[in-house]
Amino acid sequence: MDIAAITSSWVAGWTVSRGTPPAVVEPWGYRIEVGQPTHPFRHVLPHPDAASVGRLCAGITEPYAWLKVMAAPEEAASWITEGWTIPDDPGFMMTKELDPAARPAPPEGYARTTETREGVIRVRILAADGTLAARGQIAPTGATAVADQIETDPAHRRRGLGANVMRTLEAAAAQAGARTGVLAATTDGMALYDSLDWYYRGPLTGIVRTA
Repeated sequence: MDIAAITSSWVAGWTVSRGTPPAVVEPWGYRIEVGQPTHPFRHVLPHPDAASVGRLCAGITEPYAWLKVMAAPEEAASWITEGWTIPDDPGFMMTKELDPAARPAPPEGYARTTETREGVIRVRILAADGTLAARGQIAPTGATAVADQIETDPAHRRRGLGANVMRTLEAAAAQAGARTGVLAATTDGMALYDSLDWYYRGPLTGIVRTA
C-alpha cells in the first residue's frame, strides 16, 4: 500500500471507529465532521505541501479545527500561518498484515471481553476488582481495519495487557475479513506496535486552529 491508500483506509476506519459521518473527498484529501466542541472537524491531507496547507490555514477561522497531514512536524511547521499550532507528539502511520490466529489467552488474573457494535470490535481487559485495566478497538472496512484508542491504565502497565488487546483485535479483524491493519501511533505506543510487527510507513502531524 502506498501512502495515499494507507491514508484512505485510515480515514475510512477512523470514521467508523469514532462514529462520525463518512469523510467527504476534497481536492486536497478528506474532510471529516467530528462534531465535538474542541474538535469540530478535521482535514486529512495525504500529500501535503506548503501551498495546500497554507490555503487551508488562511481559509479556516473556526477555533479548534484540525489538519492531519502526512508530513513530519518540522516540515509542517514551516507551512502553517499565524493562529495555528502543532500541539501533539509526533504521529506515525503503521500497517501490518493481520493474522487470524493471533488471539492469545486472557492474561492471568484478568478477565477479557470482546464485543462488536456498529461495525467496531471492542476489547476490554478488567482487573480482579472489576476496574478497567486496558482497552482498544478496531474498525474493519473491507480489506483493511483501523486500530484505535488503545489504552492501558498506568497501574497495570508492563504486564503485557496492551499486547494482549492488540493481538485479540488483530485476530478478530482478520476473522471478519480484513487483511491489513492500519493505525496512527503516538510516541508512547511505538514500542508496543514495533514489538508486534507493525511497520512504520510515514509521519503524521496534527495541526490545530487556536481559540
